[in-house]
Order: sequence, then structure tokens, then C-alpha cells
Amino acid sequence: MRRRVSEHPELHELIEVVMDLGRKPLARFPSGDFVLSELPITAEDIVHATSQVGDFMIDNRAGISRTLHRISAIRNRKGAIIGLTCRVGRAISGSAILLRDLVQDGASLLLIGPPGVGKTTIIREIARMLANDYNKRVMIVDTSNEIGGDGDIPHAGIGSARRMQVPNSDMQHKVLIEAVENHMPQVIVIDEIGTKLEAMAASTIAQRGIQLVATAHGVTIENLIINPALEMLVGGIQSVTLGDEEASRRGVQKTVLERKGPSTFTCGVEIISKTELRVHRCLESTVDAILSGRFPKVEVRKMNYLELKDTAEKEPFIYSSSNKTNEVMVEDAPDLSNEMTGLDTFTSKVPPNMGEDCWEERVPLRLFVYGILEASVTQAINQLKMNDAAIELTDNISEANALLALQSKLKKNSRIQTAANAHDLPIYVTKTSSLVQITKAIRALMSDLKDGLKDFEPVDEMKISEKLDALEEARIAIEQVVIPKGEPAELLPRPSNIISLQIELIQKYQLEAERIGSESDVRLRILPFGTRVDEDGKASDRDSVNGGLDDFASANGDPNGSPYLVDRLPLLPD
Repeated sequence: MRRRVSEHPELHELIEVVMDLGRKPLARFPSGDFVLSELPITAEDIVHATSQVGDFMIDNRAGISRTLHRISAIRNRKGAIIGLTCRVGRAISGSAILLRDLVQDGASLLLIGPPGVGKTTIIREIARMLANDYNKRVMIVDTSNEIGGDGDIPHAGIGSARRMQVPNSDMQHKVLIEAVENHMPQVIVIDEIGTKLEAMAASTIAQRGIQLVATAHGVTIENLIINPALEMLVGGIQSVTLGDEEASRRGVQKTVLERKGPSTFTCGVEIISKTELRVHRCLESTVDAILSGRFPKVEVRKMNYLELKDTAEKEPFIYSSSNKTNEVMVEDAPDLSNEMTGLDTFTSKVPPNMGEDCWEERVPLRLFVYGILEASVTQAINQLKMNDAAIELTDNISEANALLALQSKLKKNSRIQTAANAHDLPIYVTKTSSLVQITKAIRALMSDLKDGLKDFEPVDEMKISEKLDALEEARIAIEQVVIPKGEPAELLPRPSNIISLQIELIQKYQLEAERIGSESDVRLRILPFGTRVDEDGKASDRDSVNGGLDDFASANGDPNGSPYLVDRLPLLPD
């Protein structure tokens, strides 16, 4: 086994070695699994392997002294070890270079990411950076010896930082408090905060003015908000009942969610891959934006040939509405062709012979992903063995040609659908974020393209700009003139389709509007609260909205609601 793995060309990228009783041993590399021997593992092999490592603790983990390798055991019902997972641990210098500015400023960092993405490697490097480069007193609370390695002498990868071992994972919160009370650290480093007691202990430490660096399992900040055990890390969430006037002013329901108190951590970092991070410089602002349905600000940082690239981008962490118009639902059915509905609005056609083979001669399909991990979408694209240039993920919905979203995220607020419909984007919805459903959705998207249901040429920037300008004009008139001053406001002349969008935005504010002017100069006048237009008035048309549940009826009487209804105008691009 040792000879076979040493001869593998990806030896330096080895992830782990798996040894299961009665099965062939496997070495796992980024490219896939590699069989190390044609002979199955025997009980003697398991015994020999376990004798070469340290003692297995209550969490069924062991290590090799003064190394970062981790050996995890699988036991049968009698307690005997029948399988081993030998995880390779590496201290990678420079893995935290993307976060150096935040570390230097003394910010408390919370790193979030799925298992295996490199959270422990980054906080190990941060601990070394703080101890060696900035001469701070760093104390690592090491639950399973992953940060500092096994044995009493810690691995050199943590530099001069000190390490406290935790005898039992249930005692981690007690060891955290002990580290602060007994050793006067300036920085506490914690791996895998997972329980409410640990979150409470971290909150207590933060209130004592100590810099915290910790990790938690999740994909986005939103995962922490909806996690009852960890919501305290972002300040806690509470339900607040608003008065009628305040709810009307905000354009929201009377019961809303708000942050309960200050966040334990200053910054949040979502680890997308080993070379890409999403940094939320103000975690409290991000949480407030998510709860209020706004777009939080995020910095996307990528490492490219040891160069740091920072780009600030808007991320769609808002909830979305339950409107189903123009959506394609992807379920666990064997055939999607009978389930795709609502595509009758696609008027543009493409030649019938256009498909995946001609992507090299065309611009790539830009896909806006909402509520689904981009890594999962990329994996699905690779699984379909499509041309790399066929689909390109974008964070700007105005540049997208289609929207792929998770159903649970897309049914609580209409803003993301409003933005999609404003740009004439087809919406593809999956019930879960499983790879199977994402693959089906992308296959359905490409099938629609081949059938000529949608032209994915670049959008007409002039038409988009006109729509956004008109909506912005109406919003400013409402919020700065009509509501605060109680005065009517006239908008600029617009085409009929643009006026329809403005009317539906006005309706969401529970206001009335009338059309004025001749056919070539038709425009809207927005009326303040309580104003009524005489039935025999001179206004050519009258558009009004009733209160209560009637707000959800569309302007053309569609009881299912219009996809353009918004609580507030979506964030406009620069």
C-alpha cells in the first residue's frame, strides 16, 4: 500500500486513506479514488494500523504524535474497530494571506464552510500569524487535536501559539472559559463551534475584549441565522411586531425578524474554496440586511498565483416570494418535459439546430444562482460534461440569461422574481440543493435552449436601463414627495409596458395613480393617501389598489398575483 501510494502522481495532494474490513484499501485524491491493493483488508491489518497511532478517545479519533494527521475509527456494535479513515493534515503557509488585513486590525473572525474546504488549515495559519508576526498571546482550544496535532508537544505549524487540549468535546465551553481566566490570552482560537453552550462561552469571551477566531459548519451566514444553536454568534434573532404605520412605511408585514443584540464576531468569512473567500466586513450589517430582505455587501477575495485580488460585489442573500409565474420546477421525477410550465412568455426564437455544439461560436449562457451553493452548480456542470464556456455563473442579475433558485428561498419575498422578470429571465426552481436536482435543472435549461424557447443573446442594455430608470423614478417620487409631503407627483412620459411596471410598484405602496396626457405623452400622476379621482373626472384612466389581501391581485385581475409585485425596488446596478 505504501509503495502504491508513493508512486501516484498526485501524492502531494493525497486527501485520505480508507481501510474498511473486507474491502480493498482506497487512497482518495482530488481526481478520484485509487485502489491501493487488490487484497481486501483483514482484521490483522486493522490491528497493525491502530498500533502505530495514538490512543482513540471518546470521539473515536486518534493521531500521530507531533503531526497533523487524523485517524478516525468505525466500530461495530461490540466496540471493535472495523474501519479506519486516515486523513492527511498539512500546515500550508500563506493559506490565510487573504485575511491578513482583518487579522492585523484585531477583528474577531468567524469562518464558515462545509467540511473539507480548509477551515482548520486557515485558522491554524491565522494562529501562527498572530503569534509570530504580530507578537500576540494566542491560546488555541483544540478539541480533537486538529489544529496543533496529536501528542503533548504541538506541531510547529502553530508557531509560538499555545495550545489547550480538550479531554471531551462536551467540555469545550468550560475549557474556553478556563483559558481566559487562567492564561490571560489576547486571542482565542476555536475550531468547530457546534453547540449552544459553546456559542454562549464565545459570546462571554468576546465581551471581555478578547479577539476571537473560530469556525462553524455551514455554507452561508444565513445558515447560522436559522440555526437555533448558533444564532447567538450573529447576535440572536427575535420576532418583533410593528405598528400599522411603521409596517406601512416599511412596506412589510406587521411581524418581522430582527437581530436581538450585538454579534459575537466582527467579521464573517464564507469559504467557497481553497482559493476563494467571501468576506462580510460588518457581520451585524449583513445579518440586518438578510433579515430585512436587502442585499448585503460582500467582498469576494480570490488567490491567484500568490496575488491578492479584492472585488466588492452584491450578493443576493434576500428571501424571495412564492409566485410561481415563469418558473420551471425541478423535482425528483424521471422526466422533466411534462413538468415545465409557464414558458409561454418566451417570444424570442432560436434556430432549431442551435445546441451545445455551437457554444464555442456564441457568448456563454450567464446563470444567476440564488440559494444554491455555486460549487454544487459547478459540479453539476462538470458532471454533464459540458463545454467549460457553455455556462458562466454571474453575481449580477442584470447580466444573467436565466435564474436557478432553491424553492424554499424563492417563496418568501417577490424581489428576486421582480428583478428576474424585469430582465425577462426564465426561472428554474429546485426543491432541494441535491446534485441530482441541480443537474436536472441545468439539463432542462439547455433543453429549452435547443427547443428554441429562449434566445440567450446578450440583453438589450437600453431596454433594461429604461425599465430600471422608470422604477427608480417612481420609487423616489413616492418615498420623497408623495408619502412624506402628501403631495401628488407626476412622472415622466413612458411607453405603456414601462407604465405597467410603475403602476404595480405604486400599488405595493397602497397608493393610487392616474394616467394623464395624450397618447404620445402618456404619463402617471401618483396621488397621496386618501386622494380619490372622480368617476367622471377628466383623467383618461384610473388605476387604484385596494388594501389588505387585494394587494396580491395583479393589475389585469390575475388572482394568482403578478410576478412584478415588490415590497421595495430591487437594488439597482451602478
